[in-house]
Amino acid sequence: MKSQTSRTEEIELHLLLEALFMRYHYDFRGYSVASLKRRLTQARMLFGCDSFSQLQDRMLRDEAMMPRLLPFLTVQVSEMFRDPSYFLALREKVVPHLKTYPSLKVWIAGCSSGEELYSTVILFREEGLESRTLFYATDINGTALAAAEAGVYDLDRISLFTANHQQSGGKTSLSEYYSTGYGRAVFDKSLRQRVVFSDHSLVSDAVFAEAHLVSCRNVLIYFTRPLQDRAVGLFKDSLVRRGFLGLGSKESLRFNAHADSFEDFERQERIYQKRGDA
Repeated sequence: MKSQTSRTEEIELHLLLEALFMRYHYDFRGYSVASLKRRLTQARMLFGCDSFSQLQDRMLRDEAMMPRLLPFLTVQVSEMFRDPSYFLALREKVVPHLKTYPSLKVWIAGCSSGEELYSTVILFREEGLESRTLFYATDINGTALAAAEAGVYDLDRISLFTANHQQSGGKTSLSEYYSTGYGRAVFDKSLRQRVVFSDHSLVSDAVFAEAHLVSCRNVLIYFTRPLQDRAVGLFKDSLVRRGFLGLGSKESLRFNAHADSFEDFERQERIYQKRGDA
């Protein structure tokens, strides 16, 4: 049985999420409670609040707090070519199908600070598809979107990015795509020429664009089952007939309400293909 303190914290957390939605229109009510509680506890300590109720009061009364609180609510952990075998599967198995289209649209949902976006654009450039592709990079975190559009990363991360790129079947040196200075790596602006950055919520917004590939990796694990169903429903409606959906290594369509609309394409890499009759 839960202690009275634990029950009170759950009530406070629920009220904080409701207040957040009513005041700022960010809807985290369908996210995993355990994950949110852990991250908001860190935020509470940082802001010197003894309870979630105090955190809620400060959030409601001080608009300047919201940009500082949002990173605690959205997980911003990524790396370029994360899980190289996923990108190798895209390169070797998905790209041959995509090459049959005269033009392409790719949606990177929950793009965070842009690592997955740049990975995908570089892969498409190396495979000769970039010039016919329009990339949509979306997130609910404006700060993360700004970081993605800037394309600047700490130089000490580049060795990992480079190793991942090589393991993903990279056909060039990653160093061709960035310049360095003052301990940072700045990725070439040409990689953003065909990218549209946009605020978009998988919780509350509608279909974003017709896409041939949707890549949404390591986002669904933070959603409750009903919210996962909603997000995958958006992806299904966004994809062209026989389009592709890529998820994170710990995510799956198993038990999802829209599972019957997809078939396994590369099961181990969590790449699915929309059924022709879906």
